[in-house]
Amino acid sequence: MIPYFISEIGNAIRGLYQQGARRFWVHNTGPLGCLPKVLTRRNYSPGELDEHGCAISVNKGALEFNRELFTLCNQLRPQMEGAVIVYVDVYSIKYDLIANSSTYGFENAMTACCGYGGGQYNYKSTSLCGAPGSEVCDKRSQYVNWDGTHYTEAANRFVATQILSTRYSNPRLALSDVFF
Repeated sequence: MIPYFISEIGNAIRGLYQQGARRFWVHNTGPLGCLPKVLTRRNYSPGELDEHGCAISVNKGALEFNRELFTLCNQLRPQMEGAVIVYVDVYSIKYDLIANSSTYGFENAMTACCGYGGGQYNYKSTSLCGAPGSEVCDKRSQYVNWDGTHYTEAANRFVATQILSTRYSNPRLALSDVFF
C-alpha cells in the first residue's frame, strides 16, 4: 500500500508542476499509533505499546511511509527545474508533543476531549463526537486530541508554531524564500 500512495503523491506533485505550480510544502504523516481511534480498534498488549502508550506497529508503518515520502521529495527536486519542495516532519513534532505533553502545558495527551464520556481514551467508534451521548471536556486547551482522530485547537497551534519555525523542514529555508 505504501508504494501506491507514494506513487500517487508523486503523480499529483508532477501534475501540479506541469500546470505551473513551483512551490510545494509536503507534510509527512503523524504518529497514527498514538490516536485514540487507532488504540481502541483492538486490545494492544503492553509489549505492543511504546513508553508513551502508542501502538508500535502502527507507528512503524507511519515512519516507513514517511521515509518513502522523504525519498520521493529528494527524487523530485532535480527533476523539477525551478521548483522548491520542502519536506516537513510533522511526525516528529506531534510525537514530541505527545511524549512531552506536560512540558508544553497539556494534561491529556492520549484521551479525546470530545467523545462518548468514558474509557481510557474517551473514544468509541459507534458514538463519535457530536453524536447523542457524546460529551466535550471542560478544559479543551489541556487536551492534545479533540475527537480520537483530530488534534485540538491548542495542539494544532503548537504544531503550527513548530512548522513555521522551519526546524522540522528539509531543506530548512526561511518561509519568505519559499512562499513569497
